Amino acid sequence: LCFCFQVNSAKKQKKKKEKTVADDEVGDIQESGDFLIKPESKVASLDTSQWPLLLKNFDKLNIRTAHYTPLPNGSNPLKRNIQDYVRTGFINLDKPANPSSHEVVAWIRRILRVEKTGHSGTLDPKVTGCLIVCVDRATRLVKSQQSAGKEYVGIVRLHNAIENEHTLARGIETLTGALFQRPPLIAAVKRQLRVRTVYESKLIEYDPERRLGIFWVSCEAGTYIRTLCVHLGLLLGVGGQMQELRRVRSGVLGERDNLVTMHDVLDAQWQYDHNKDETYLRRVIYPLEKLLVSHKRLVMKDSAVNAICYGAKIMLPGVLRYEDGIEMNQDIVVITTKGEAICIATALMTTAVISTCDHGVVAKIKRVIMERDTYPRKWGLGPKASQKKMMIQKGLLDKRGKANDSTPSDWKEGYVDYSSCDGLNDNFSIFQRKREDSDSDAAAASAPSTPSAEDPKKEKKKKKKEKKQKLVEPAAEEAETEGEVGFCCWPDWTAV
Repeated sequence: LCFCFQVNSAKKQKKKKEKTVADDEVGDIQESGDFLIKPESKVASLDTSQWPLLLKNFDKLNIRTAHYTPLPNGSNPLKRNIQDYVRTGFINLDKPANPSSHEVVAWIRRILRVEKTGHSGTLDPKVTGCLIVCVDRATRLVKSQQSAGKEYVGIVRLHNAIENEHTLARGIETLTGALFQRPPLIAAVKRQLRVRTVYESKLIEYDPERRLGIFWVSCEAGTYIRTLCVHLGLLLGVGGQMQELRRVRSGVLGERDNLVTMHDVLDAQWQYDHNKDETYLRRVIYPLEKLLVSHKRLVMKDSAVNAICYGAKIMLPGVLRYEDGIEMNQDIVVITTKGEAICIATALMTTAVISTCDHGVVAKIKRVIMERDTYPRKWGLGPKASQKKMMIQKGLLDKRGKANDSTPSDWKEGYVDYSSCDGLNDNFSIFQRKREDSDSDAAAASAPSTPSAEDPKKEKKKKKKEKKQKLVEPAAEEAETEGEVGFCCWPDWTAV
């Protein structure tokens, strides 16, 4: 029995080995295959662990409904035509030493011949490493990338010798958590004291002869490593300064994630211009969806996509799938069934609430990414809207959809126009009342905190008002009496 079991387990292992795909082959499979979430009556068992970008592991998402009408518009991010691919992409650039970040970004704009480029956070001229350069549509993600965490590897030079390597290691590890920092003397910003968080730091190597230490830091955006090195020298009591610096990670992308040089970008564009070979450009540029892989996902129906691009609310009936672990006020990414990013939004419902509700606003749009009219307009096609259009054509309503003489009485009584103020008066009054109540409660709660300061002011104001009223009332009475006298004594010129 033991022998049989071993044979069976060996066979299973062989089958598993045959099924696993090598890392080199994954890219070819992703480009050749057609990846999208299809409408289906039964939940299909799929292995989506090798699916690209935002569709990875989509079979593990919670299903709200599997029924929707697929539209031919849009495409998989990896299969966009080359013009759209470049315009909705970004480059994980290895910034060279000496030129500034703005110069590098301007050069890439000229090389690729695009309208806009932006970067994920300024690097000093002498600093090298990861600089995410966003192109055209991807520049909408620049703000979120600039505020993402960063990782650096640097060299610090100590001015005097220290006891041993452990002293330096202890000093570097001490400088973690929230730290006060003032920008260096040579800085492009105002030298104001600020607080920045260092998440983790450690010593990699130390050379006691040259008094050079190599260290690694994971920190918040806007942390000055030069200032950190000065503080390290002060902490050790020997003084120190930064010698070299390299950024090894910016947000979700690091050195190992398809880092390219300026020469690679130039060569890729040259190949496309002269040989019409777009494969090099596709290797150098990544789709913008790669930057949003760490966000929680919300999959929308194709018919709801264009409405969101025009700023419509993300309502629950348009949701197909949603991810586990969505929390209130968390940043999420809203995607199509083909894996394209529509927008970044702030969640207004948790995963538990989404699974139990059947209506309501799921999230509030923070930044729309997709171009308008990529998908067709599908709003205004409901039964009520279609009936209204027919009535306008027949002349039962005027051209603006308002009631006229020939409008049926049923329509006048039953139809509520939510786009006008009249249909919302009741709701608005209720909302206003609630708001007034909350304001009064807040005022009542805050009043006891400063009674001595507020009461005399109110009394003074009341006294002033009373004085004004006393002065105004006799003046008004005099004016009235004068008017009456003048009217009575006015001569009749017509008689003369």
